[in-house]
Amino acid sequence: MAALPVAAGGRSSRTALLASTCAGQFMVLLDNTIVGAALPDMQERLHTELTGLQWIVDAYVLLVAMLLLSGGVFADRFGRKRVFLSGVAVFTLASLMCAMAPSVGWLLAGRVLQGVGAAALSPASLALLVAAHPVPQERVKAIGLWAGFSGIGLAAGPPAGGLLADAFGWPAIFLINVPIGVLLLAAGLRLLDESRNPNAPAIDVPGTVLSVLGVGALTYALIEGGSRGWTSPAILGGFAAAVVVLAAFVVVEGRRANPVLPPRLFRRRLFTVSNTAMVVVGFALMGSTFFFSQFFVYVQGSSLVRAGLQTLPTTLAMVIVSPFAGRLAARYGFRVVVTAGLTLAGLGLLALGFVHAHTGYGNVWWRLAIVGIGFALTMSPLTGAAIQAVDPQEGGLAAGISSTTRQIGAVLGVAVLGAVVRTRQSDGASFEAGLNSAFLAAGVITLIGAVFTGLWLTATTPTEAPTRRQQAPDPHATAPAGAVEPPGGG
Repeated sequence: MAALPVAAGGRSSRTALLASTCAGQFMVLLDNTIVGAALPDMQERLHTELTGLQWIVDAYVLLVAMLLLSGGVFADRFGRKRVFLSGVAVFTLASLMCAMAPSVGWLLAGRVLQGVGAAALSPASLALLVAAHPVPQERVKAIGLWAGFSGIGLAAGPPAGGLLADAFGWPAIFLINVPIGVLLLAAGLRLLDESRNPNAPAIDVPGTVLSVLGVGALTYALIEGGSRGWTSPAILGGFAAAVVVLAAFVVVEGRRANPVLPPRLFRRRLFTVSNTAMVVVGFALMGSTFFFSQFFVYVQGSSLVRAGLQTLPTTLAMVIVSPFAGRLAARYGFRVVVTAGLTLAGLGLLALGFVHAHTGYGNVWWRLAIVGIGFALTMSPLTGAAIQAVDPQEGGLAAGISSTTRQIGAVLGVAVLGAVVRTRQSDGASFEAGLNSAFLAAGVITLIGAVFTGLWLTATTPTEAPTRRQQAPDPHATAPAGAVEPPGGG
């Protein structure tokens, strides 16, 4: 059902709305990559180990992953402007809290709040944009600009993070969000009109809580297992709690009328295969990029600024190639493009597993670029496959689930590959050797994913969808979280 505007008169121009929503999404995506560039400085100034750095990243990604779909439902149900501005306010205050954090514990609390804010801000920004552009052609252009700003935020993160952390210390990477957030709040309160979907589904509180607790317990066990010992009572208890809670999540979701993650959708092979592959993408992409700056700083002795610039080939390749991935899938089919992308990314990660302290950058950058190109070829087609697998009115929900599965993979990637490094170090290997093992593991898992999609992902193209799916999905029928895949969105 179409959005119902609450504020009459159309006070805000579409240009102002476009600028506000794009700026909000830019801020969220900038935070995905800017933190990685500052991790070495955080480790030094906060006197934390690798597990601390893993939590700094995963505390944010976990909350975004588990609350993204609920954020879209909140926006439709309680007002997109209200949820968008609430998300901006929480994200801005949390960024200030992170910048002022005196310890890792306070920083983690700030990162959790940042995740809550981002999970509200991001889907609400897209929902506002879609509601303001009812004409399909205009909506496509607006969404293209929104996704473009996402790409700019991703590309700007590594050099900006390296420069700010080197010049002012790691708190500066969070302080940069504060003026952006304040300006967004001032402009949004004055210029944005309210809209909502009165037929939006009810909030699935039990499902959301159980998903956070279950994946959180699994993440705890994976991150802490390397330092506490894999057979320690706390770690075994963490794994056991994860199994029990996630099993309860499956049971609860199967009995609810409007579950946050409908089990019935996973009975469709195309939907299940595409989302499983998206977990692999998130796992290998986020898990490997977590170590890029650390490799250049700790293994090759680069400065923070130089390391931030050296990681750019992956991000730039994704920003450049992502817009073409959907067109390639339309021409050659999901299976060919996704399998080729995963194969390229896997080979690039395997190649990174053989770099060392004395490898010249001229022999490193192309490996990073291959990884970026490979993953750029996978995300948009996998989201398209998930959307094609469901009924038209569930297109927004399917896209949101696709973004959520990628984020879950990202949480697990940072946890598992970090555990690989720590386990190798506990056996007496160097940090460099541990990184090599992590990159090789990510490459092998990605190549297994390529075999998986090559065998079971449907070969049809987006233009060959069944007749019942020819109708364009109603963007207001379901939560719009992640309805458009920003290039490299993490």
